[in-house]
Amino acid sequence: MNNHNYKKFTKILVPIDGSTNSMKAAEYGADIAQIYGSEMVVLHVLFSHSGFAFHTETVTGTITTSSLDDLNTEAKNEAEKWFNQVNKITERTKIKVKSEVVLTVISIVEAILSYAEKEGIDLIIVGSKGRSGWKKLILGSVASGISTYAHCPVLIVK
Repeated sequence: MNNHNYKKFTKILVPIDGSTNSMKAAEYGADIAQIYGSEMVVLHVLFSHSGFAFHTETVTGTITTSSLDDLNTEAKNEAEKWFNQVNKITERTKIKVKSEVVLTVISIVEAILSYAEKEGIDLIIVGSKGRSGWKKLILGSVASGISTYAHCPVLIVK
């Protein structure tokens, strides 16, 4: 095949959760973005069951605005550490990198796919398994959902 038959990727989405595989996906993303001169978007999705996230340090176990704010702040701070790791990976490539945190009450897969469509993503690169630790699964549920329903090509990194 001739090179001109391939689509040029302009925006690459790499969802991360701090897992080894998501960081490997970021490495692949950086390399591919460098080859194509693409922008790389690094996304972390905060998931809240039933619209509420329980903060472990609330004395009464009740949900308060401040406890939700604390939880979101803690999660965003943790995501910021991962974004810094990705920035170290991408320093050598001199590509444009955007990082973002989004909150969802629906599903992580739906949040990633909606974001990808809204932002005009050409390629999604995702780790094969995240932090859930279900070793019996060959492919993680998030990676599986993304590869099944994405509007664009998906690269799954092991």
